[in-house]
Amino acid sequence: MEQFYFEEPSIKRREEAIDYINEFLEYGSAINGVGGLDRYLDDYEGWLVKLDKYANMKANEERVPARTYFLVRDLDNKIVGMINIRLELNERLRKSGGHIGYSIRPTERQKGYNKINLYLGLKVLQDYGVKEAMLSCLKENLGSAKTMLALGASLQKEYYSDEYKALEQNYIINIDESLEKYKDIYEPLVYKRLK
Repeated sequence: MEQFYFEEPSIKRREEAIDYINEFLEYGSAINGVGGLDRYLDDYEGWLVKLDKYANMKANEERVPARTYFLVRDLDNKIVGMINIRLELNERLRKSGGHIGYSIRPTERQKGYNKINLYLGLKVLQDYGVKEAMLSCLKENLGSAKTMLALGASLQKEYYSDEYKALEQNYIINIDESLEKYKDIYEPLVYKRLK
């Protein structure tokens, strides 16, 4: 059985992290949930400094405290996904974006990995005392919507996004209920050893 874990970004994963972003560019795929790594390909060390700063900052209308993780498959020690978890929301994120942005590399999609990514992300939010997770996606992003629904999300609203020029949907997940309801499915897929 494949198992997965979250790993905090570090210098030892520099080449693998850049390769992760380059795969999205190669496939022409939208890049989400990477904590801005796609803008730091020539300054990975600067990205790590930025992540540390944002992990410990006070929320304001421009930025909120956030944690970014690699989703690593234990079998081959490969980064298969990333997630950016916002520990608080400002007004902008309450309207669009929410607590979590995530992605799975194009060559690893349609294997159920993003459900594990979201499950682990909900556990992080629970550790920080967050009770409800708000997430959003474009209506056309059926994979993301299916991921949220698979962990008990309920659609809160659908609206036209001026930013994306498309319909966007906001979902809410009751974190405690979701983690309890789906633990028998996802806990066996979580690698327990601390990395």
